[in-house]
Amino acid sequence: MTAPTLTRETTSTGAGDLTLTVIVPAHNEEAGLPATLESLRRQTVPPDQVIVVDDASTDRTGEVARTHGATVLRPDRRLGSKARAQNHALPHCTGDLVLAVDADTVLAPDYVERLRPVFADPAVAIAAGNVQTRFTRTLWERGRSVEYLFGFHFQRPIQQGAASPMVCSGCCSTFRRDVLSASGGFPERTIVEDMDATWTWQIEGRRAVYVPEAVAWAADPETLLYLRRQVWRWMSGFFQNVRLHLRPMVRHKPMLALWVALAVMEILLAPLWWLTPVLLTTAGHLSPALAASWWLGSELPLLIATLLYASRKRGIPFRRVLANLPCLYPIRVVNTYYAWKALIVELVLVPLGAANTLTTYQKGR
Repeated sequence: MTAPTLTRETTSTGAGDLTLTVIVPAHNEEAGLPATLESLRRQTVPPDQVIVVDDASTDRTGEVARTHGATVLRPDRRLGSKARAQNHALPHCTGDLVLAVDADTVLAPDYVERLRPVFADPAVAIAAGNVQTRFTRTLWERGRSVEYLFGFHFQRPIQQGAASPMVCSGCCSTFRRDVLSASGGFPERTIVEDMDATWTWQIEGRRAVYVPEAVAWAADPETLLYLRRQVWRWMSGFFQNVRLHLRPMVRHKPMLALWVALAVMEILLAPLWWLTPVLLTTAGHLSPALAASWWLGSELPLLIATLLYASRKRGIPFRRVLANLPCLYPIRVVNTYYAWKALIVELVLVPLGAANTLTTYQKGR
């Protein structure tokens, strides 16, 4: 697979000249949408166009969007997925860049200002910033806040340093519109369009970029029910993309393939990690307390050091981060279960024709 030829417009346009359209797909987002649109209005580099796709909402989503000055598109029928809603808006976009924002995500005032300069490089097709949690009210939100602090301040910078980010987060990703249109729009063949686009374009020779200084706050699942739906979608989408992209990735983007292989290995070894205290107690003849200390001690130094750095970077009191740390482990239990379920379904049962790949998009909150 060879990289597509860059157009004259892409190669000759500087980042400061690039115009920006924002697409906000929304289904029954009356409550959360105002904060999202207000954060767009307050951008230090304001977007040239804001489009809200009112996907068959039964509340006041469309009215709220118009009140905030957005262009509202309402399809004739329920589209039912974020990618399809975004593709509905794509022909109406006039900007050189397209910023896709979830209807419950709030951007820092300088988000666009910090993100747009990376597109001065004509090879950059997609970029996204640092995602953190908006709320830390429930156990699940608090656990996710720790997960994000670690992931976006340890794993993601390493991937970016190797020019191979695993994913540009779909809640706040910016796309080069001509590349997006030439690729057929936002990918609909998997349940996670952000990872599909990130992997596809890197395999083709284009660049995906993580911009840590650009910060967005996403509203995460408040309950176990919604967390399960979100994680099942994420994990299914991950393995859909593994099935779809792994072979060309190994040939054309081996560093990205390495990150994917490490992620799969982590999933495969996760049950053993959970069993380690039991094994240390039974086979190692350690006391349960000593076994638990060894178990936690194997990861806490790196975890604590990263969280200390992240808390200072984000201006969050470290004691608050430590208070949320125990909530990380219930999140990991959910992650492990659905990661294994997705692996079996998407990599084993689907190729055998014994199961259907996940195509139904369910909201995560």
